[in-house]
Amino acid sequence: MTSSFVSLSRSRKDVRVRGSVLARTSQTANRTRKSLYLPAFSIVAVAVTLIGIGWSSKWGGSSFSQSMTSLRVVVVGPATLIVLGAFLVIERLRPAQRRSLFARGYRQDVLFTLLNATLVVPLGTALALSFSEVARRVAPWVVIPRTSVVPKWVVIALIMIAMDACNWFAHLANHRVRVLWRFHELHHSQEDMSVLTVFRTHPLIHVSYLLALVPGIVLLANGAVPTAMLVLYAAVVAFEHSNTNFGFGALERIFVSPNYHRIHHRIEGRQDVNLGFALTIWDQLFHRAVFPTEHTVRMATGLPGRPLAVEQAGEKPHHLRVFVAQLVGPFRPLGEGSGHVATSPVAGATGREDEETVAW
Repeated sequence: MTSSFVSLSRSRKDVRVRGSVLARTSQTANRTRKSLYLPAFSIVAVAVTLIGIGWSSKWGGSSFSQSMTSLRVVVVGPATLIVLGAFLVIERLRPAQRRSLFARGYRQDVLFTLLNATLVVPLGTALALSFSEVARRVAPWVVIPRTSVVPKWVVIALIMIAMDACNWFAHLANHRVRVLWRFHELHHSQEDMSVLTVFRTHPLIHVSYLLALVPGIVLLANGAVPTAMLVLYAAVVAFEHSNTNFGFGALERIFVSPNYHRIHHRIEGRQDVNLGFALTIWDQLFHRAVFPTEHTVRMATGLPGRPLAVEQAGEKPHHLRVFVAQLVGPFRPLGEGSGHVATSPVAGATGREDEETVAW
């Protein structure tokens, strides 16, 4: 009888201990979920997996160093630096908004420019080579055999146009898919737009833009895009971020101008409009084009409510501290401001204004 009682007591004690352990485990898991945004790590997992495959396959036979050098030429090569310098001068001569030459936002963008020139270039190279290798392994049939029917310049033009379309769709996804937006919102945090804002991006955002490599993979056997064309494309994308009161008139129905793209970065109203990188035709096709007016040229830019750490907040900019906070921002817990709702009149491609509410 005594033995049974002792056994029963021990059994109840074991149950209480196990229950306590489970409760502590559950509390720990809840704290982890509250302190981290776990879906963001899926982007890290994709990047690591891709790079692992690329490394193990020796980058599909491509030269990593040569590819990295080519990308560095596009990002911060001599031609790119000269073009960026010219755009910075134009910003001072014809600004959309008056800004000090040493505005906080400009200084913060310099940090991201340095990050892109050093760490992002090898990361981008690894991701691009790895993705290309995976695509060729999984779907070798997508590569169109070499043909002499179509001239090489036509193939290059097709690649560039298709690449711009893929960038548009990836950009739309960055605004509509929450986990992608967590990485993309950094780019929209700039309140002092400049040509260097093109570099204000999270390193892992490049995972979502790997889609733009598909046209080049499909048509690679028929011609590769020259580095000079990629430098020109990068220059166009950089110029549209500049603090420049510059429109293209009738050509704006085809090409993205600084005045057109500024609307995409506005703090009031929808930001999932004017998504085009170089061409506005994709925005028009999907009814997301808002053409500039005198009012939109000087409108404020940034994130409503500042859900991400920004250098403009506070008496001092604390550039390095904010820089680190912006890079770890995608992994911060969901809470107030992690998504935002904007309501404002938006003019569509037809010029008609509608009251719309959009949640990101």
